[in-house]
Amino acid sequence: MPETFYIVPEAQHNALITAAYCHRGFQADEAAEGARFCAEATRHGIRTHNGIKALHLDHLFGSGSKGCVPGAQIEEKPSRFAATKIWNANRKLGQSTAYRAMDEAIRLADQYGVGTVSVDNAFHYLWGGGYVMDAARKGYIAYTNCTAALAEVVPFGGKFPTLGTNPHSWGFPTTAAVGYPIVIDWATSVVAMGRVQQLAREGKSLPPDAAVDENGVVTTDPKRAKYLIPFGAHKGYGLSLINEIVAGFVGGSIPTIRNRWEKAEGDKGTCCFFFQVIHPDAISTGAFAKGRNQQQNVQAIIGDILGHGNDRCLLPGQLEAGWAKRTADAGGLLFSQAEITAFNELATEAGQPLWDSASFKTVAY
Repeated sequence: MPETFYIVPEAQHNALITAAYCHRGFQADEAAEGARFCAEATRHGIRTHNGIKALHLDHLFGSGSKGCVPGAQIEEKPSRFAATKIWNANRKLGQSTAYRAMDEAIRLADQYGVGTVSVDNAFHYLWGGGYVMDAARKGYIAYTNCTAALAEVVPFGGKFPTLGTNPHSWGFPTTAAVGYPIVIDWATSVVAMGRVQQLAREGKSLPPDAAVDENGVVTTDPKRAKYLIPFGAHKGYGLSLINEIVAGFVGGSIPTIRNRWEKAEGDKGTCCFFFQVIHPDAISTGAFAKGRNQQQNVQAIIGDILGHGNDRCLLPGQLEAGWAKRTADAGGLLFSQAEITAFNELATEAGQPLWDSASFKTVAY
């Protein structure tokens, strides 16, 4: 059955998100960056990481707790390597930190062919795919991973949650080849906790073998889901473990106390980020078959993968590109009635005008 969405002008959405962040003490520039990110997530159909999720996360673990400090300034630490930067985010808003880190990694890649930025003492940046997508649109190969806000994933073969959902995000500059950036972005659990919250909000069920209740029993009821399960058994577990180990090298501490300040006892309970950007020219041999250039070569490879009867297969990033087109065609950001209700709770908190569903045009998909 088609779902009805309300078309909310982007400026109206951004004004509310900015006001909500400012109400919580954030400075105007970081509040605007938070709103920009939330609009981008919504534009691309990432409903699990929109403004509702961003401000909910801030309430639970950010400015409403000890995980994020409004107005915090990033401190650059010494590095003996020209193409790397090491930052102490000092618990700055995650979206602000991530945008700036990716921009810096791009600057380094322009100069050295590759650039990396590692970030300690960070607050979660939400949808990693948004940052690599932005870099890919600008012509770069980009990667990021982070440790999630909480350890809420049970490792393969275990019974207690000691891992985060720990996403990996890759973006490739393939707009010339396929019309949009290929973005491979995934949490290492079967579903992200934001997805659990969205399904609970929408009154829908979880997929099988995605979550367990407080007693460790598998459930499809998002309202009973307490902990998550890695995707692909040992494979998802291994990918999740990568993020924790990288964070360990950066400066992060043990995952089971992350954002659980009552258990930290002087230890570190913050997240870590890692960003890497590669300039395509830095990895090109120039030896492409049949006289193809780099983009033509990438296009030929993708064409072969989707050929041989595979033309109905989707590329990662294709659904997001399709949703972005729907958003553009609609002329505004798309939200369900349940999401409108949630935004009005934020408006009440921030002393802003409520959104009247009747004032918005609708579209069904």
